[in-house]
Amino acid sequence: MKYDFDLENRKDTGKRLAKMILITIAEVLIVVFAAYAITHYGMETFTVSGQYMSPTLETGDKILVNKLSYRIHSIKRNDVVIVQQSGSEHNYYTVERVIGLPGEEVQIQDGNVFINGKKLKEPYDFPAMENGGLALEPVILEEDEYFVLCDNRNNGEDSRNANVGNIAKEDIIGKAWIRMNTIEFISHLDGFSEEKDAESSGKE
Repeated sequence: MKYDFDLENRKDTGKRLAKMILITIAEVLIVVFAAYAITHYGMETFTVSGQYMSPTLETGDKILVNKLSYRIHSIKRNDVVIVQQSGSEHNYYTVERVIGLPGEEVQIQDGNVFINGKKLKEPYDFPAMENGGLALEPVILEEDEYFVLCDNRNNGEDSRNANVGNIAKEDIIGKAWIRMNTIEFISHLDGFSEEKDAESSGKE
């Protein structure tokens, strides 16, 4: 009986081809799953719309949001976060700065923020607030609530407004991490100093 080596070779080739196809499909599925996981549970890009975080962030700035950060670390004062807001017709997202933490009492007097009766020493030279809104009276935060403010304190909606109010932890989507336009960590941005430097240069 003559052995058909060509037939065996074709069978081996077919098996190798099938194995390669399965490996390729598996790799594609892994990439798709990883991309889905990163987008929905890890990182996501967000485009700023509006001047409410000026001069730190401007309209059109693209930022990278770390959605895993607060699964590992606690939310801290002065963190810049993405908040899911509920409008009359649909949900939308805003960028805000965390000012008050759970269990604290927040009040705004003479344009300044007070936490538990003590004036808050803020990291940047924010403009004095013309309207304290809801925080003209003491606001006591529940154990899962945060008080947020815009950096553009006199041109934006935040926890001072009744339609925003205190922010539940579950509505904080993630930490605004990197400004993609300039590849800078948002926590290092100080637009207020940059504005002052520009004004000083203009006067010289």
